[in-house]
Amino acid sequence: QVRLVESGGGLVQAGGSLRLSCAASGSIFRNNVMGWYRQAPGKQRELVAAITSGGNTNYADSVKGRFTISGDNAKNTVYLQMNSLKPEDTAGYYCNAEGKYLSGGLYYTGAFWGQGTQVTVSS
Repeated sequence: QVRLVESGGGLVQAGGSLRLSCAASGSIFRNNVMGWYRQAPGKQRELVAAITSGGNTNYADSVKGRFTISGDNAKNTVYLQMNSLKPEDTAGYYCNAEGKYLSGGLYYTGAFWGQGTQVTVSS
């Protein structure tokens, strides 16, 4: 199985920055996509940004130009640099990883979630 550990959330004033990290450990991942989702109270979980192992990225329109996702394949770690934060960015942020993982000598396809980290932006 794959374990995702997030860090970097917190409280910041509007206009400030935070950097989230998500490290995947456990079974080896191949051909994976890692991304960040967020969920605010009373709202559905939404994709913020994602990156493939080949470096292709995808962003929600609401964060384009402000957030940057990057990855370190060797460390199986993905980062989300969040600049110019707005109060509407306040949410629980969850790391997601999808792809093939090695277990018992065989590769399986699966999706995994981290426990989430809270980002609060004050006005």
